[in-house]
Amino acid sequence: MTSRKPDEPLARNSRLRLVRPRSLATARRAVTTRRTRPAPRPPEGTPPRAELARQARHVLADAVRIARWAAVEGGARTAPRTGPGAVPPQERAAAALDLTPGQVRAGWDRARLAGLVELHGDTARPGWRLHAWDRDDSAVLRGWVALFDAWSLVHPAPEGVAPSAVAEVVEALPQVLSLLQLSQGPVLVPALLDLLGQRVEELRGERCEVPAPEQAPEAPAEGGVDGLPALLDWALEGLAAVGALTLDLGAGERHATLTPLGNWAVWVKLEQICVAAQSPAGNIEQSAGDMLRGCARLTPGPARDEYRAWLAARTLSSAVAELLAVARGEDALLRGLAFEALRVVGAPAEAEVRATVAEPSLRPYALLWLAEYEGADPDDAQEVLTREEATWLWVDTAAAVADHGESALLVRHLDSAVQGTVPALLDEIRAVGHPRTVQVLVALAAAHPDPALAKAVRRAAFQVHTGGA
Repeated sequence: MTSRKPDEPLARNSRLRLVRPRSLATARRAVTTRRTRPAPRPPEGTPPRAELARQARHVLADAVRIARWAAVEGGARTAPRTGPGAVPPQERAAAALDLTPGQVRAGWDRARLAGLVELHGDTARPGWRLHAWDRDDSAVLRGWVALFDAWSLVHPAPEGVAPSAVAEVVEALPQVLSLLQLSQGPVLVPALLDLLGQRVEELRGERCEVPAPEQAPEAPAEGGVDGLPALLDWALEGLAAVGALTLDLGAGERHATLTPLGNWAVWVKLEQICVAAQSPAGNIEQSAGDMLRGCARLTPGPARDEYRAWLAARTLSSAVAELLAVARGEDALLRGLAFEALRVVGAPAEAEVRATVAEPSLRPYALLWLAEYEGADPDDAQEVLTREEATWLWVDTAAAVADHGESALLVRHLDSAVQGTVPALLDEIRAVGHPRTVQVLVALAAAHPDPALAKAVRRAAFQVHTGGA
């Protein structure tokens, strides 16, 4: 065996070459074994998925027409055009589709929330669900469920109502929907109002804290449960507007009935909660950070079940904010898992995720999330990252492995680097300036069995630590 000559470039040493890169998603699938459980059956009388998808397509028909019009426009501008004779896009869409401007606005909101269109600056582009709309029932149902989850954004709250009172009703409404689902038929609105009032009082009791001496106690919402009838009407009308229930007048009193779509969606949410409640970790009761830690050793399928159940027990806005707060922390493993959970959220998280693109520590994760959300295959999504972003993500993932994984896994993590050789990888790692660079390099040097490679990595760690070139 010949040894390397003193003047031979380090990159030519075959032991310092990396194997062909593999995406992290592919590597993860290769080393995990999925655990399966029998798929639960929906309640008796639930229509087949094909029929549910047909109903969802009917509810979103105007939204699909508007999204397709925007696609034909070649990326419709959402901002008003300027100059003589300019026609706002809403008016152009209304004229082209024979709809009123109000119908266009409502359909546009639905299209965005259902993932049928994506906004890039002031330009709208077709979302991946629009491409799959006519052939993929699962995509249609996921789009409708995203709209169902965001019903309070589709139907503006009554004017003059305190935002805290609106938030209480949104948080309490799953209890009302559960009663409708369990009743398997119409329920009088006064009965729903009684339940809503009880749940709101429970939520206020759970949040009750003893105020500090210098603080005056916060007054409860005006009149105890007064004002709830109007808010319940608003909620029921909002859910009716997205096709989840119907409101009818019978024997002088209104009653509400879940549609087949609404009944199926509520059953799915309840099933998710039951799955989490039966899990050994009890993740449904945990904070976002503790829930993600509990899911860290699960394979992807069971982990997604846990994410769905945890999300189903919370308002989406608060859940998304909590997940992003965890992602901004120091634990790189939780950062990656937080974005896995946000993939389960889907369309309602799009605006918040897009806003994090400006944050260096979250940018690579956000760009990958957005690429997959817009239809890219997970194995190809990394192409949206620049070389520096991919290197930063490599270091961040290595930090997660160093903190929580085994040495052998850290060594295998080298295979996923975009660089072809270890010297090139080390040069670019030093350049990106990740705060965990030194710790990652030290851990990799200690774990790798190849003495030449370990020596090169230790030298790089020392240079970064001392500020050397």
